[in-house]
Amino acid sequence: MKKLGDNLLLLFLTAVVVVGGYAYLRYAYRVTDSTPFTQEIVLIILGTVATILITAALLNKQSAVEIDKEQSVKFIDLKTRTYEELINQIEQIVLSKEVTDRDLVRLQFTTHRLAIFAAPAVLEEYQEFLRVFNRAAVDGAVSAIESDQLTDSLARLTVEIRADLIGELDRESDIGLQKIAEQIVENASETTGRG
Repeated sequence: MKKLGDNLLLLFLTAVVVVGGYAYLRYAYRVTDSTPFTQEIVLIILGTVATILITAALLNKQSAVEIDKEQSVKFIDLKTRTYEELINQIEQIVLSKEVTDRDLVRLQFTTHRLAIFAAPAVLEEYQEFLRVFNRAAVDGAVSAIESDQLTDSLARLTVEIRADLIGELDRESDIGLQKIAEQIVENASETTGRG
């Protein structure tokens, strides 16, 4: 709303300068008809004012674009760090082959962080991952089969995370989104020795 008010103010000031400048120019031309040098000074002043207004409008727009860009970069960085933290936590749990209360608390807090900014598709796949994880963690230990199930579920989650972070780049590439998703899942299967 403030942006609209600023734009309207600039528009109003521009209109005042143009109309006032036109009226003043007509008046100055009539008054200074006999002295052309004075007419040139009037034109210089009007040109300077118009240049200042145009420059102010352009700088205002450029500043807004820069701020939006910085916020976008910080938001993507925050997303990336949280996604990496999630994957690192899962890696630690699978490597330790047991699930402690501390691991569960960490996942709960990561769940809350994801709820803040993750894309809906990531949240849905994360919920599915949690179902697989909870089934695996019932007895407090992660067996080899459960580890494979976690890896498969994590691969599908990774596909959604990738789409959330760099989906535009994937859409612009020659390789289709489905092919990328299949490759990620296939790579996960290969690393577990089931490929």
